Amino acid sequence: MTAMKIDEVTALPDMPAEENASGTASAFAKKAKNMELMCFDGLVLSQYEAEPDFEEKVIPRKYRDARRAKADRFYKILSLFFFFCIWELVAYLNTQSGWFNPVFMPSPVTVIETGYDYLLDGTLLLHIGISFYRMIVGFVIGVAAALVVGIMIAMSRDADNILSPVLNMVGPIPVFAFLPIFMIWFGIGEGSKIALIAYATFIPMLIYIENGIRDTDPLLIRSAKSLGATDHQIFTKVILNSALPTIFDGMKISLALTFSALVVAEMMGADKGLGYIIVNAKNWFKMADMFLAATLIGLEYSLFYAFLSLLEKKLFRWKNINSGKAVEK
Repeated sequence: MTAMKIDEVTALPDMPAEENASGTASAFAKKAKNMELMCFDGLVLSQYEAEPDFEEKVIPRKYRDARRAKADRFYKILSLFFFFCIWELVAYLNTQSGWFNPVFMPSPVTVIETGYDYLLDGTLLLHIGISFYRMIVGFVIGVAAALVVGIMIAMSRDADNILSPVLNMVGPIPVFAFLPIFMIWFGIGEGSKIALIAYATFIPMLIYIENGIRDTDPLLIRSAKSLGATDHQIFTKVILNSALPTIFDGMKISLALTFSALVVAEMMGADKGLGYIIVNAKNWFKMADMFLAATLIGLEYSLFYAFLSLLEKKLFRWKNINSGKAVEK
């Protein structure tokens, strides 16, 4: 390619004769460089004419995806901002027009002022902290118990025959129906609340763990055996790794039930927590306190869900590469 360009440069008709005669290296190099630039511009122009999306293909995919992810985060934050703006507008119009009692729908500004009052008297962080403690302990216990039982059921036919009928009978019972039983068994302290949260996490997690283990590709297991892997290595390196993405999906799905159980547990026999704020506000008809607690629960759930999603993204970068691109609009 280089030789061809040099030949073309030497054959240029517009090159002055005195320069050809002098044969100076600098003049020749300058003309050669100009010719290379002209050839490059011509190639790029022809490429654009043939493929209008040429630049889109040249830009690395990871930079495009990074810009798209950044734009998605911006739009999500903007969506929340508009939600609170609409809420404030509706509350203001209701106050001016009197559609219904303004006490029933406090504005976001009123809710923020209520939260600031709680923060000044030192109780807001206490309520948030105790709720987070109950949630995280119950969630971890529920996931750990589901992991142990799920592995037993998925890997052992005897365990499946013994445990599955019992779990299939108990599973459809609403979790909140067990709250009085747990209060009798574990008392009205932290034990009953954490037990209810753990049980609410355990039931849906168990299904995801079983499916994740059983859906492991048999070809992977046979390949590991052919390479001399032991049963322990096959389970830890192949089966468990294959099931981890499904387990993380189950953790994110179970998180909503975990927070639901948290609120119900704190509504009975508690004197601290976000659920307690809702019950206490109901007794005294403090609507701003109810909205404050509900908003904080939603924000706490969103932050923990985002943490799980970020952890999943870091651990499973290979998962779902370009999946869903065909259906995105």
